[in-house]
Amino acid sequence: GLNKFPPFTTLGVAMKALRTFRIAPFLPQPLEPLRQLAHNLYFSWSIEAQRLFQRMDEQLWNACQHNPVQLLGNLSQEKLSTLAADEGFLAHMQRAQQQLQTYLEADTWYGQVRGETKVKGECYAYFSAEFGLADCLPIYSGGLGILAGDHLKSASDLGLPLVGVGLLYQKGYFRQYLNQDGWQQERYPINDFYNMPLILERHPDGSEIHIRVDYPNRAVFARIWRAQVGRVPLYLLDTNIDINSQYDQDITDELYGGDKDLRIHQEIMLGIGGILALQALGIRPTLFHMNEGHSAFLGLERISQLMDQEGLPFTTAFQVAKSSQIFTTHTPVPAGIDLFPPDKIDYYLGRYYKTFGLSREQFLGLGRENTGDFNAPFSMAVLAINTASYVNGVSQLHGQVAREMFGSLWMDLPQEEVPIAAVTNGIHSRTWVGDDVQELYDRYLGSNWSSATPSDPLWDKVSALPDEELWRTHERCRANLVEFTRKRLHDQIAARGASIMELSRALEVLDPKALTIGFARRFATYKRATLLLRDRDRLIELLANKDRPLQIIFAGKAHPKDSPGKELIREIVHFSREDSVHNRIVFIEDYDIFVTSLMVAGADIWLNTPLRPREASGTSGMKAAANGLLNLSILDGWWAEADYRATGWAIGRGEEYSDREYQDAVESTAIYDLLEHEIVPEFYNRGSDGLPRQWIQRMKQAIRLNAPQFSTQRMVQEYAKTEYFPISGYYNRMRADQCGAAQRLVDWQDRLLLHWYHIEIERVEVEPISSLQPDSGGESDSQRGIVAGASSEAVPVLAIGDPVEVTARIHLGQLLASDIQVEVYRGPVDETGNLADGVAEPLAFIEMEAARAIFRGKVHYDRSGLQGLAIRILPHHPDLHDRLEMRLIRWA
Repeated sequence: GLNKFPPFTTLGVAMKALRTFRIAPFLPQPLEPLRQLAHNLYFSWSIEAQRLFQRMDEQLWNACQHNPVQLLGNLSQEKLSTLAADEGFLAHMQRAQQQLQTYLEADTWYGQVRGETKVKGECYAYFSAEFGLADCLPIYSGGLGILAGDHLKSASDLGLPLVGVGLLYQKGYFRQYLNQDGWQQERYPINDFYNMPLILERHPDGSEIHIRVDYPNRAVFARIWRAQVGRVPLYLLDTNIDINSQYDQDITDELYGGDKDLRIHQEIMLGIGGILALQALGIRPTLFHMNEGHSAFLGLERISQLMDQEGLPFTTAFQVAKSSQIFTTHTPVPAGIDLFPPDKIDYYLGRYYKTFGLSREQFLGLGRENTGDFNAPFSMAVLAINTASYVNGVSQLHGQVAREMFGSLWMDLPQEEVPIAAVTNGIHSRTWVGDDVQELYDRYLGSNWSSATPSDPLWDKVSALPDEELWRTHERCRANLVEFTRKRLHDQIAARGASIMELSRALEVLDPKALTIGFARRFATYKRATLLLRDRDRLIELLANKDRPLQIIFAGKAHPKDSPGKELIREIVHFSREDSVHNRIVFIEDYDIFVTSLMVAGADIWLNTPLRPREASGTSGMKAAANGLLNLSILDGWWAEADYRATGWAIGRGEEYSDREYQDAVESTAIYDLLEHEIVPEFYNRGSDGLPRQWIQRMKQAIRLNAPQFSTQRMVQEYAKTEYFPISGYYNRMRADQCGAAQRLVDWQDRLLLHWYHIEIERVEVEPISSLQPDSGGESDSQRGIVAGASSEAVPVLAIGDPVEVTARIHLGQLLASDIQVEVYRGPVDETGNLADGVAEPLAFIEMEAARAIFRGKVHYDRSGLQGLAIRILPHHPDLHDRLEMRLIRWA
């Protein structure tokens, strides 16, 4: 009877908590400023704040991925009490706190330049699927997220009234590790939002603010977290709350995970949910910036609300919404665009068809390049373009690529005139320039170097940086990188069960004095991470040279579903294990912001080998250049704009190939030749003082020319001047008089469309005025200026600068002369008789002659050779933000 009941045990049983509590660290009163310092991501670019947290417990600071909130939560109360009594620590804390307060209260660029011209209540909402702000907030996967994070940081520096909107992923992007064979494995640690620099948004009564987003047959709820980025709040939506089903909780589970259904769920939450979240917080933006097409559904929700709340018809609501939206595309290939089958759009967004009063095909046409192709998928990029008043790519070359990709949306328009501009990306200098290098710049350039424009004379001081000091500073950065790499490699192989001998060898890899190449980026196949390994004999000869050694550090992640990308990593790891190079090549696992910061400061050469023109911008090379590193890169993205001769080396001259095998052979050979004949000799060419003077001069040029030009300080100012300021004003105009201005514009558009195709260009008169007339004497056709093989008619010969008078007589029908703009489109004529690289110049309205409008003007040619002109008509209205907005054009 004594053994009637089994013994009590909890083995194998998961005990459900009866109550849950959030335990916040108790900070002694003297340490209270640490709370604000820990919850403002300003710490991610403040050396003073980072050193303060490191000082509290360096080992714990590193272990928690430089997360100050987690650090405070894991320190013992005894340790906190000790720090509260440490006068040196308190003085350090007060310096960091004062630095933050001074930053938050300082006068800003926005306040100085916008002044009285700003729109009442001006606010810019920046939507992105990912934000890379700090390694302790892993809600980014690569360059798009890092760019978005740097955008917010510079917006804060400049004082722009900007808010960020994104999703808060429970698992974020994966953490990477390699198995024994070098094959990438993924793990997904759960993010503990309460132990991250995040603040949960609540109502005044303390309850969480929730938003409701309608999905088919159900509602999904999300709460809102805020990451404070200096002056800028970033609002992040989280569906992982009990009121939702398990599937709906997982909407914000992984970044870029799942299938198309999960992707469309996420993009509905980002775009539509993001609009609802801003409204729940009482924020009314005057501009919406879509960073990539993931958030493009926001336009649909805004149109719907304008129709419902303002009583506007669809066309007017569309015009008002479009007037305040801009779109930045980062995609250089069609395969990178989110496409959804029409049936998915029917299911998830079909409710908007009826709301808008559109047929199914009319609605789907908002996301199709060819609206007549009823089987075409729905493109998020096309939707974003169609609902934006301004579109831009992220480098000058990418702007050209984007105009080619999306040119079909503007039929009959020369490709160079497709209204997709370019704002070249940049980096947030205070985040990416190494601590030691920043202190060097502060000492010799002044503390304002990170905000100086490219034309600021401050940058001339770079040439005066003492060679020895610049070089020794860089050598410390390289030594720090080598030390970190050795320890990371040791920990990597220890986790795989390495022997004591292997562990010992890991702590001896690399040489702190050797020429170091850094290659770190996403392992997509087009980035060609293994191009350098193509001729292994030549590479081994470079790596094994005892007198002039070369070494390479690789890092980066492949997408979990990208097996070819994973194979590239495996190939590098296998090669790094060969006896002849094992101490000269290392692959660093789990690439993140912290690893990046060490590599872009500590390498000597930054290698970039994409297939041109598939690198839209590429910002890692900008980070390296700002630290004084020299780039060795294909002329793609930003590098095609840089002074690549003075600040590094170009691989090729911008060629594009159809034969991939041939291209790899040519460009890999170019890399080996540059390394053998130029780069390695220049690095090891030392004077009696041991300094590579020529190399140092290139470093100074890289800093002087690239640091200010390729910074987000310059980039965000450019966005503000060309897009944020004018678009906010345009939106304000469209909303004036209860959206009366927008309604009048729509009425005009309707009238124009009704009569547009009745316009007739009846006659064009061209009268060259020149002292050089064609001679009909005995000269040959070419001497007389006749186009051989095309016409026997003499071609007038003009001198450069001679005027050509052009008159166009146009029958307008029911339209007015003020409804149109008549232009001369002039330029060189190619071998097919077409105008190439033309320039448009307006003709002036002269008078009405019966029912005909007379337009006249003079043009001049500033280039010799065979030139031509054409006449075209475009719509004209003072409230058209873009004269090509209606995509109407008539050519004579």
